[in-house]
Amino acid sequence: MQSAPNIYLIGPMGSGKTTIGQRVAKRLKMDFLDCDRELEKQTGASVSLIFDMEGESGFRDRESRLFADLSTRKNVLIATGGGVILRSENKQLLKRTGFVVYMQTSVDQQLSRLRLDRSRPLLQDGDRKEKLCRLAEARNPVYEDLADLVFPSRNRGPDAAAGMLAAAIESRLSQGAQPVQESTQAGEYGTSEKGEL
Repeated sequence: MQSAPNIYLIGPMGSGKTTIGQRVAKRLKMDFLDCDRELEKQTGASVSLIFDMEGESGFRDRESRLFADLSTRKNVLIATGGGVILRSENKQLLKRTGFVVYMQTSVDQQLSRLRLDRSRPLLQDGDRKEKLCRLAEARNPVYEDLADLVFPSRNRGPDAAAGMLAAAIESRLSQGAQPVQESTQAGEYGTSEKGEL
């Protein structure tokens, strides 16, 4: 895949962008970058601390600058932060510079996967389910609109999911990367071509 575009994984927290993304990058012989981890390396501070010190607006400023830099690299698969799609300049970069995969998941799956995770700034206080539902309502249509490929969660482990996603990406790119919507049936990590399964 020498001349392939960069691949961007978008979607909510707990959708598998990092876990599956690392494995997909290895299969596609691409470098893997996680926006949150790169930001932490750059600043020497955790995402939570940046949120605490600079607020969400300050964090989004840093995230946008970082994403603009990362998007100039070649042969990278990038796991973006869940809120990267909130800024118009990021949305333009996503569409212009890469192939966008929406890692689709349900709120119940997020709650299950994030139940022990205390590092998410947007989930620090209050009712987690209510917050995730609110985020899903606001963001899911944007994820869907930006996606060249929608990859719904199913009952499969990350290795199996990565194999399926890597194959789906290669298939779409070989067809000229025309946008497609995958089946949206719920489950854990998996995919199906629309109309085939």
